[in-house]
Amino acid sequence: MKQRLLKILENFKDKKVLVVGDIMLDKYIWGEVSRISPEAPVQVVHVSKETYAPGGASNVASNISTLDGNAFMVGIVGNDEAKNILLEELKSRGINTDGILTDKGKPTTQKVRIVGRSQQLLRVDYEKKSHVHQNIERFMAAIFEKAVREVDVVVISDYAKGVITQEVCSRLVYLAREHKKAIIVDPKPKHLNLYSNVTLMTPNNAEASEMTDIDDGDDAVLEMGAKLVKCLNTNVLITRGEKGMSLFEKGSKITHIPAKAKEVYSLIGAGDTVVAAAALALASGASLEEAATIANIAAGIKVGKIGTASVSIEEIRREIENL
Repeated sequence: MKQRLLKILENFKDKKVLVVGDIMLDKYIWGEVSRISPEAPVQVVHVSKETYAPGGASNVASNISTLDGNAFMVGIVGNDEAKNILLEELKSRGINTDGILTDKGKPTTQKVRIVGRSQQLLRVDYEKKSHVHQNIERFMAAIFEKAVREVDVVVISDYAKGVITQEVCSRLVYLAREHKKAIIVDPKPKHLNLYSNVTLMTPNNAEASEMTDIDDGDDAVLEMGAKLVKCLNTNVLITRGEKGMSLFEKGSKITHIPAKAKEVYSLIGAGDTVVAAAALALASGASLEEAATIANIAAGIKVGKIGTASVSIEEIRREIENL
């Protein structure tokens, strides 16, 4: 098993992944907190630095790049300064941004986190969740026609910010199936009806509960997984935090994978890491169980990092060698 996983990991290099979804700019304002404001009962943060990172679907692309894959990003930005910063951040990570379109009617989705003494104090969001215009949908469809042929696997990263519509999703699923490419979805419950017939869906426990109207509990995951597989005709990987992951394959095979995290510092971006690792593994010839095992290892490393810091291929290799 160990040698097989290492071989799959070696095959990650230069695999091409089409990532479609809601891209964001994550901004971090770091500082020290030493007093309360005289104007209101709030902490005063003395800013020491500001940093930026790709967020949302673009964090999936960032993870793919860090894991030696080649990411082709398709999404929407606004015509603003946040767009310029985000595009520079993506290009600096070697991510192809040719599929990123500008919608003048929407701002670039941005999440600003204020951090004092390594603790997040506040988050400010800039976004407009309305669906993209039909003209942009047509531009995206034209991009898909060419891109799906050239990549090894397709990822839909849905944050329900307007990019993943019925037209966008159905076209992607059709093209992926036509060209025999695996398609992995990081879902949002409100779009459940869009995900039929994909290769793998990766909800967390809370999302699976909302999708199935089944209350969360120790035994509920079995019922949730079976229901999702049946209603969507897809394989389902439910991420369960400290309980690990549960893989439900079409044909009724169920595999529970224990958590690998030693210490948990941040859950931010863990789902993005899971879908990136799973996509590259499937593109590299892994079975669903092997892909889930590698994704679980990557997630265990990720939650031990602060913020959206990516997991490296070497970190996963070391964990596999220590199995």
